[in-house]
Amino acid sequence: MRRGGKARALAVCFVAGIAAAGLLAVNGVAADTTTTETTTTTESTTTFVTTTAPAETTTLATTVQETTTQTITAPAATTSGESSSGGTPAWVWVLVAALAVGLVVAIVLLATLGRQSGLSLEERGQRLDRAVGTWVSQGWAVESDTRDTAVLRRDAERMIVTVDQAGQVTTRSGQTPPQSS
Repeated sequence: MRRGGKARALAVCFVAGIAAAGLLAVNGVAADTTTTETTTTTESTTTFVTTTAPAETTTLATTVQETTTQTITAPAATTSGESSSGGTPAWVWVLVAALAVGLVVAIVLLATLGRQSGLSLEERGQRLDRAVGTWVSQGWAVESDTRDTAVLRRDAERMIVTVDQAGQVTTRSGQTPPQSS
């Protein structure tokens, strides 16, 4: 996979992780809630009073019933619930997990970029042929060549053309061949 393709794959993984975290945060977790319960207590008191008159005259008994109702309203308990028991909302953990996965993918992609073996010998030979072709069109002649190096000659000048593993073409002046007399 080329460098641009790996970068695109990394970006896609990162965006997918963020999108998944966002969906879980919106749909998968309830918001913080506060519940207040109210308890109403009703007390009834019944009092009986019996009065008896003295016996000398007439016996008269009176019973009075008195009922008192008192309503007391008091808050029973106030509870505040969060989306997870540890105090950190669940969407935060989902986001952290998504970012961790993205980090692992980035590390793997960067590690594999460094281990590329470079161009194949065939590709290097093709690049050398193209470079030598431009020099030949300017009057240079091929003295010798291999798959990644060519020695060019024009009159008394020599030039060495090489292609490294990364595909970089390099030229340098060579030694002037000895003149025969």
